[in-house]
Amino acid sequence: MTRIRAKTLLAAVAIATAAALTTTTSGYSADAQTDDEVAAAALPTTYQWESTGPLIGPKPNSGHNVVSVKDPTVVQDASGKWHVFMTTANTAGAWSLAYTSFTDWSQAGSAPHTFLDTNPNIGTRYAAAPHVFYFAPQNLWYLVYQTGLPSYSTTSNINDPMSWSAPRNFQSSMPQIVRDNIGNGHWLDYWVICDATNCYLFSADDNGHVYRAETTVANFPNGFTNTQIVLQDTKNNLFEGGAVYNIDGTGDYLLLWESIGSNGARYYRTYTADTLRSTWQPQATSQSAPFAGASNVTFPSGRWTTDISHGELLRSGRDQTMTIDTDDLRMLYQGRDPNSGGDYSQLPYRLALLTLEGGTSC
Repeated sequence: MTRIRAKTLLAAVAIATAAALTTTTSGYSADAQTDDEVAAAALPTTYQWESTGPLIGPKPNSGHNVVSVKDPTVVQDASGKWHVFMTTANTAGAWSLAYTSFTDWSQAGSAPHTFLDTNPNIGTRYAAAPHVFYFAPQNLWYLVYQTGLPSYSTTSNINDPMSWSAPRNFQSSMPQIVRDNIGNGHWLDYWVICDATNCYLFSADDNGHVYRAETTVANFPNGFTNTQIVLQDTKNNLFEGGAVYNIDGTGDYLLLWESIGSNGARYYRTYTADTLRSTWQPQATSQSAPFAGASNVTFPSGRWTTDISHGELLRSGRDQTMTIDTDDLRMLYQGRDPNSGGDYSQLPYRLALLTLEGGTSC
């Protein structure tokens, strides 16, 4: 797809939006805009995506009878190689992690998988929902994932899946505020992002709450405290699969959270803020006009999923700031045959890539 300079278009949209706000029937004027609402002008006001078919599927072997791959995290290293970590589920319903890498997305389907349970430091423990990034102050790669608690492994060589360290925990137990609000949900889907001073640990509870803990960059990965609820809604509106990004060139932030639609299909809604401590403002939060969902994704090769579920945007960098470029919005996500059913662990999830129309094709 031909690349269009999206920021030029978005600037025009921002001007038109500001003008419209001066004449709204509510009496709300452009002069009264908050910083968070101005920040949203750096993003599209509506989204339209194009999806590939499945690019990455399970690769079972004699020791791993996997049936699905899900929860992808993706980063590009300095050499241009893409590294993807994902959750796997086997026929017994056990969850673990796998890794693959390639230099071009056309190779994603054929690239071999390494099962991280073959790394003796990680082993056959429960592990799921990975998030990978390079923590520049320590010159280390971090792989964040859930083991029942928010855990992490580190390596200095992301190319060697056997080099990841044994997991340690960011927090030793579930914070009381999570216990008080989780209901029948689960504490899961941990995400780390840092600004110049602090690092923040975001998490979900499958019950309508977004949590945030914090520590300093100097103390990371230790010292995560002060867990707070920073966003709440119904269980289905703020379910799980969250991610938070710095919008390049703006200093503003985008929060993505997975929702369950009225028909049971998964979709993504978004919120914006001008700092990681600010109140999150709705950006694209309806099932009919979401950030990404069945209503705004086209499938040139044929629709194969109605779920746009647990995904991650392709970042413009690789470090702890989680920076994205609005000129090049792409999202690696999980989808499945909408006619599939049965136990959740056995649903045939595959990974595919969304490209924002007007952006850069894969």
